[in-house]
Amino acid sequence: MGAPMFSLSVNRLLGACFVMALAIPLGATLAGGDRTPALEENRERAAWPGTPASRAEWAAWPEAFTRWFTDHVAFRTDLIRTQARVRVEALHSSANPDVIVGREGWLYYTDDGGLEEIGAHRPFSDEELEAWRTTLTHTRDWLQARGIAYLFVIAPDKPVIYPEYLPPTVQRVGAQSRTAQLMQHLRAHDPLPVLDLTDTLREARRHERVYHLTDTHWNELGAYAAYEAVIAQLQPLGVGEPRPRRDFRVVPFTRPGMDLARMLGLMNVMQEVDLRLEFAAPRRATVIEPNPPSRALMDARVVTTQPGPWPRAVVFRDSFGSAMIPYLSEHFGRAVYAWQPNIDLDLIAQERPAVVIQEWVGRHFYRVYPYDAVAAQQ
Repeated sequence: MGAPMFSLSVNRLLGACFVMALAIPLGATLAGGDRTPALEENRERAAWPGTPASRAEWAAWPEAFTRWFTDHVAFRTDLIRTQARVRVEALHSSANPDVIVGREGWLYYTDDGGLEEIGAHRPFSDEELEAWRTTLTHTRDWLQARGIAYLFVIAPDKPVIYPEYLPPTVQRVGAQSRTAQLMQHLRAHDPLPVLDLTDTLREARRHERVYHLTDTHWNELGAYAAYEAVIAQLQPLGVGEPRPRRDFRVVPFTRPGMDLARMLGLMNVMQEVDLRLEFAAPRRATVIEPNPPSRALMDARVVTTQPGPWPRAVVFRDSFGSAMIPYLSEHFGRAVYAWQPNIDLDLIAQERPAVVIQEWVGRHFYRVYPYDAVAAQQ
């Protein structure tokens, strides 16, 4: 006769615990107990919806309250961080679909064309390859007619250079990446000024780590290797030799996890040894815009200058190109770096550069299509 009473007591206890688990965060939130720092999620948290003043606002209020409560519920950050840490450390899986947890602390980005780049499962069509060839040809010819050199630079994405740290569940299914397809197509047609940095970075990684563990980008050592290859291509313009490595010193330091760790909510849990490349010899170039610049030069527009009879440059780049700015700027009297994928003919006409550099990371071939600015102007 005692067993049913015992079961009933256990059920009541479990029920009470469940209600408390729901009530404590709700009560703490409504009492202003949302005191944990927000995760860095690259967005603003939802604002309090206020008191509805119309029938339409009353209809929308429950959804707005749900968004607010989800973003501000007490202990939210701690709960999310704990869940993410358990998944990464115990299950070796990701709490964010845009991040792959690899081996030995390596993280990989899958958004923005990253997953397609890893799997190479969505090749270019013949029409897309021809659109790229035509666009690059028009750009080269338009610049050449104005006495301006052109270089299109392809930066390899992290899994291209470090595929061995991907988890075994992630497999390449395509025969070629879009970068390899495009290079093959261009070699079979026009001898266009295109520099694929894949082999450069593969050679550089034989001597030192050239990408971050917890960030999607190459580190400063990788950016330097890319810079050397770019300047080697521009020698006929009188840009001088690349600054030798003896002009720099490698400064390793332990830092909190970077952009991919932040996306997992583990920026202050994961760490990596960052490899800084600092100027040991005096720098020639100075950043004049913006003032002050961000440390990583991830600004939409960066302008550098230096005295002397150096050529001018306009560089259209993404975030990978930002890391090359301190090095490239040493070779130009004035250089304008615009964060945009396609060229801007008006900016080129305004700056009158000796060279235009256009840099893309390989994964962007899966999400951004070429804009033929020359054809659009005609």
